[in-house]
Amino acid sequence: MSFKLVTTVLASFVVHIAASASSPNDVGFIYQGFRSSNLSLDGLAEVTKSGLLQVTNFTKSQMGHAFYPNPINFKNNSNSSAFSFSTHFVFAIVPEVSGRSGHGLAFVIAPTRGLPGGLATIFLGLLNISTNGNADNHVFAVELDTVQNEEFNDINDNHVGIDINSLNSTVSKPAGYHEHEKNSFDNLTLGSSQLMQLWVEYDGVDKRIDVTLAPSKAVKPNTPLLSLSYDLSSLVQQTMYVGFSASTGILAAGTAHFVLGWSFKMNGIAQALDLSRLPNLPRLHSKKVSKFFTLGLPQICIFLLLIVIFGVAYYLRRKRKFAEVLEDWELAYGPHRIKYKDLYIATKGFREKELLGEGGFGQVYKGVLPANNMEVAVKKVSHQTRQGMREFIAEIVSIGRLRHRNLVPLLGYCRRKGELLLVYEFMSSGSLDSYLYNQPKSTLNWSQRLRIIKGVASGLFYLHEEWEQMVIHRDVKASNVLLDSELNGRLGDFGLARLYDHGSLPRTTHVVGTIGYLAPEQSRTGKATTSTDVYAFGAFLLEVICGRRPIDPEAPAEKVVLVDWVDSCWRAGDIFQVVDQNLSTLYVEEEAELVLKLGLLCSHSEPRTRPSMRQVLLYLERSAALPEFSPRGISATGFGFDDITMSLSFSEEKGRSPSLTESVLSCGR
Repeated sequence: MSFKLVTTVLASFVVHIAASASSPNDVGFIYQGFRSSNLSLDGLAEVTKSGLLQVTNFTKSQMGHAFYPNPINFKNNSNSSAFSFSTHFVFAIVPEVSGRSGHGLAFVIAPTRGLPGGLATIFLGLLNISTNGNADNHVFAVELDTVQNEEFNDINDNHVGIDINSLNSTVSKPAGYHEHEKNSFDNLTLGSSQLMQLWVEYDGVDKRIDVTLAPSKAVKPNTPLLSLSYDLSSLVQQTMYVGFSASTGILAAGTAHFVLGWSFKMNGIAQALDLSRLPNLPRLHSKKVSKFFTLGLPQICIFLLLIVIFGVAYYLRRKRKFAEVLEDWELAYGPHRIKYKDLYIATKGFREKELLGEGGFGQVYKGVLPANNMEVAVKKVSHQTRQGMREFIAEIVSIGRLRHRNLVPLLGYCRRKGELLLVYEFMSSGSLDSYLYNQPKSTLNWSQRLRIIKGVASGLFYLHEEWEQMVIHRDVKASNVLLDSELNGRLGDFGLARLYDHGSLPRTTHVVGTIGYLAPEQSRTGKATTSTDVYAFGAFLLEVICGRRPIDPEAPAEKVVLVDWVDSCWRAGDIFQVVDQNLSTLYVEEEAELVLKLGLLCSHSEPRTRPSMRQVLLYLERSAALPEFSPRGISATGFGFDDITMSLSFSEEKGRSPSLTESVLSCGR
């Protein structure tokens, strides 16, 4: 060894000793490998020529201890609180036979070096049968246990535990780690011969112990594997020793326990280890390599060739399975197009368990997009003509740019074979009608219903007047109002919506919608306008407050059409009898009367009498007074059963097919 190297080592050693001695309550040390270290070793423990601390080798029924040689002050005196401390080390547990480890490695704080009385069996060299659980032990350990022992109530054969005076862990969890800045939990196998890191930290102020495990090259996770609120003041004495203990056991094959680097700090954070400076693990199983190449490798090559062949066949099959319809004119809508494969994975193959709803429109499935873990609702609808599909997708892409707190965002679409799939943001509380009918999971109170009504009104006002184009929704009803986690109402399902430039006249189209929400003039003109949306909103208002659908064929004759019943009760001077009985008397009569009358006004048979959504918002917020109007004749010419017959006749005169009539009077969800 050169004189210069000797001088450097001695200088480093002197500086290390001086730093430790300068503050007896603030000891800190770091070993980047253990060459020239003066650790206190016993049993099988030794420092190899390469600088590894080998706590045990493959000898069965043996143990090893390795301790920092000097006692460390863990508190000022016997009656004071324990200081904070932190340690970080890199280790590897290498079994002689893969999958058969025994028994484990432990970081330990004890009043003496060597742990006299420790057994080289399931006690990890820490304690024995008579001392296990004894409060006089003053032993703290973090065990890396690779054998499940029923005597200690071990959770499995691959866990990390905090031991306080006993091998019955106070708290333990399966080995693994929370990847840095991610929510996922990844399992680790302690006896895998792989390098791993462990951090043990005690906060003397908060009285909390944190234990964090991670692979050797991983950044320290933000979330500890174990966290235990415990005051170590009664356990530690004024001076204690820190080190490692391990045992090989008698039943399993031998196991070598290695520590490659170790840092420790009192009243501070242990210095980070430089992994590039740590010694390498020895090749303990090199004799078996030749047999692997002579016998195992040819078989593996054949097996891999078969996998490649089957893989190519599987790839071609999946490519056909997930083939999509994509025409040149759709390239302009690229950002709004979602791959069918992603939707298939998101909905777990559109399996029945993920089905949210079903009706004449098709099916809606819940899914989680694999790219960003976003929850979505995927709606399947049938194909239209090629030209109609182009116009439809153009409008869908435009509607996808709508952004309002009371609208369900449309995220995109996908075309495949005979299907069109629309993708919406998932609303966790489901549709509003599930809270109104058929024994709902919970009853909405008055304030919740009023907030939902105001929210839908605000969304419709945005569609009619505030966006860059005028949007006619054409299907406003309770089943198309979804609730978020805070039960805020969001208008969704834009599959029937139409866009117009502000100031332009709506075009004549097929009449679509749901009976009870269709304005009477729609069956005559075939035109959907903001006024027809207001009519549907009026039916929606009455539906929410009365807790029943706009048309109920099973109700008594005078109650079949909801708007007629509310109108007759108003004329009779008892409008409150229509309020949902589930509310009992827990509502504000003045507000209920306002909403019911507003519902009648919006449902007026004369379009010019209906308010705009801007006026509706003013009425709901009481910024403007509801206009005076007579209750008589509100729906005398409204859309009742006579109008259904008229609509059918009108369709036949125009030469429309019966299938069109069925689609016109779609019952929705």
